[in-house]
Amino acid sequence: MRFLARLLAILAAAMLAAQPVAAQSILRDAETEKFLDEISEPLIEAAGLEPANVDIILVNDSSINAFVAGGQAVYIHSGLIEAADSAEEVQGVIAHELGHITGGHIIRYSEGIGTASKISLLSVLAGIGAALAGAGEAAAGIMALGQQAAMGKFLAFTRTQEASADLAGAEYLSEAGISGRGSLTFFGKLLNREFRYGYSQSDEAGFYRTHPLSGDRIRTLTEVYEKDPAWDAPRNAAQQARFERVKAKLTGYIAKPNETLRDYPETTNTIPALYARAYAYHKNARVDRALETADALLAKDPEDPYFLELKGQVLLESGRPTEALDPLRRATTLTNSQPLIASMLGHALIATEDRVNYEEAEKVLRAAVGRDRYNPFAWYQLGVVYAERGDMPRARLASAEQQVMSGQYGLAMRSAQFAEAALPHGSPDWLRAQDIGMQARALLERQCEMEKGRNCGGRR
Repeated sequence: MRFLARLLAILAAAMLAAQPVAAQSILRDAETEKFLDEISEPLIEAAGLEPANVDIILVNDSSINAFVAGGQAVYIHSGLIEAADSAEEVQGVIAHELGHITGGHIIRYSEGIGTASKISLLSVLAGIGAALAGAGEAAAGIMALGQQAAMGKFLAFTRTQEASADLAGAEYLSEAGISGRGSLTFFGKLLNREFRYGYSQSDEAGFYRTHPLSGDRIRTLTEVYEKDPAWDAPRNAAQQARFERVKAKLTGYIAKPNETLRDYPETTNTIPALYARAYAYHKNARVDRALETADALLAKDPEDPYFLELKGQVLLESGRPTEALDPLRRATTLTNSQPLIASMLGHALIATEDRVNYEEAEKVLRAAVGRDRYNPFAWYQLGVVYAERGDMPRARLASAEQQVMSGQYGLAMRSAQFAEAALPHGSPDWLRAQDIGMQARALLERQCEMEKGRNCGGRR
């Protein structure tokens, strides 16, 4: 039925991040992740959740969106960060998404689907009855109206969940002592976009909406926020400055260099402007300008680990790994071996092609994956080190780790089987090889079920 196909399309979009590394482009940056974790922590605690168990994940998508998709993970599109003007606006969105988590809304999607499917099925049965009675046109009309009613029922269900998440988010902001002004400002931006692109605010146009009308949300939340003791809470200036840095860094990384230089002209020498331009120059292969700009940032704060990371990255990716070692070592030390920065240091050590550096590279990379297993690039680099040392079982184990996270399930299964056969029986690495092999097999079988008729791992 076409109705079911539309429902599945909606759910597929909602559940897109069930396997984030394989399914979407996830943006990982040490400074950005730390910032998102810190601004989220008081909200997560206000929601009665444990900060260590909630992940805030940045998705490379220009649309203004955020969502949850099972578990305790909030996915934020890069377009949302670019559209926001303050940390408070982002906190408002995160608070709303936490409302979905605490409300169990992803799990309860089945309730909405079940009700809608019943309506659709009844309409089909009624339509068949009309057709058998000889009223073909009436049968088609009955089925179409039934499916439209089913879609409306399902979307009304999702709108109710969104309104519930709005109120829960307002509660978490209040508990954390954060003003709701940012939340309202962001909803105002959404409302302006709806008018700009001609999205009607009428109830008829909203029949197929998954969210309440932005105008309605603003009116409801304004009443809630203005009565809240946190309404007049001052903006956190240090937090806002960090937000502007992160936003500029993201722009420099994602946007076309000419767009970045337009938005952050060379006449402006603030930290965000320098940050954005350094990445724009680097993307344009203007290495000297990128390094000059990185040095300008370091002149403002020589001990800023993220400025050091930037300089090391430019040097490394410009074919100068030996020169990159000093800033990357300092950045790694200053961040207490932050896994993403340490991984870059490990990469630079290997890229020198000096075997003297391989021992340090192995130590750095093992520490990095020990603290953050979900880093396929670090696993790849670690595999390179093992292969250079002739330790092929552990090289294949590292490859299996990287491959399963990259969606290469067949390769991961074979690499894990090779490692398991050659590693000491019962050792931690042997057990890990077994685990990865079973995980890869299960994921491959599930992929085959979803792609029936296609050749999966040599089987049909």
